Amino acid sequence: MAHANARLTFHGRRLLVERVRFDSRPVAHVARELGVSRQCAHRWVARFDAEGWAGLADRSCRPHQVANRTPARLEDQVVACRAELRRGPAHIAAATGVPERTVTRILRRRHQPRLSECDPLTGQQIRASRHTTTRYEHDRPGALVHLDVKKIGRIPDGGGWRAHGRAATAGQRHKKTPLGYDYVHAAVDDHSRLAYAETLPDEKGTTRAGFPQRAAGFFRSHGIPGIERVITDNAFAYRNSTDFAAAVNALGARHKLIRPHCPWQNGKVERFNRTLTTEWAYRQVFTTNTDRANALAPWLEYYNTHRPHTALGGQPPISRVSPN
Repeated sequence: MAHANARLTFHGRRLLVERVRFDSRPVAHVARELGVSRQCAHRWVARFDAEGWAGLADRSCRPHQVANRTPARLEDQVVACRAELRRGPAHIAAATGVPERTVTRILRRRHQPRLSECDPLTGQQIRASRHTTTRYEHDRPGALVHLDVKKIGRIPDGGGWRAHGRAATAGQRHKKTPLGYDYVHAAVDDHSRLAYAETLPDEKGTTRAGFPQRAAGFFRSHGIPGIERVITDNAFAYRNSTDFAAAVNALGARHKLIRPHCPWQNGKVERFNRTLTTEWAYRQVFTTNTDRANALAPWLEYYNTHRPHTALGGQPPISRVSPN
């Protein structure tokens, strides 16, 4: 493709060659008529002499060789690390020693899908995701807390299809009583990203109403004295439960709803839900539901106190609060 400010298009190069080679006119005169230098005119005439009309076609300006190009061996290592860890560029950079921006370029060059488009257990691409460029962050902990509920299937004793494969469990589906779901209620502080979560049996209004009080207690124990506002999606229990409304009022907080069908407005807890399922619920194969439930608290402790958070400059959420 020609440069945006190129003097000569393919048609202009043909005119130049026709006037010089077929009309036998001086190169300097034709160059002046077409508004290019003599050197440029000589170059296009020389390309015509060597390659014919095809030599006048646009060529890529990309260099044939890049001196500082990452070796293929190292690129393979980055791609393999992505498949093994299923984490973002910051974590891959820490594991491989390759700079984070270089990791991003390698993944893009190798056409690796985004993590949000992949199955958290297998890493296979399963969906596309929607993005928004509108971002916000409150200037102090407790100014806004995001609430949401993540529904995950319960695990039968001995393990389900993730442990034994879909083919091994398909024939038993009609013989088993459905196990139902666990409901992971989550709260994420907007400023610090400090997170609290519980596995509860349902998502009814009375159940949701008890969660903010316990979440507020958790935040108080980690240096966030109060909650000013909570934001949720438009689930029926959030909109219509008097118990939930009373629980929010008891905290001295104001309840805010996102715009319908715009989950990215509650994006911090939505992103936390994805991290939670990827790194806790589906990161390893659990053989009982109890084992998975018991692993939640240790994982939360790691998330809040040790896990690097890219939105916090690689620091864990606890770095933005002052524990009592």
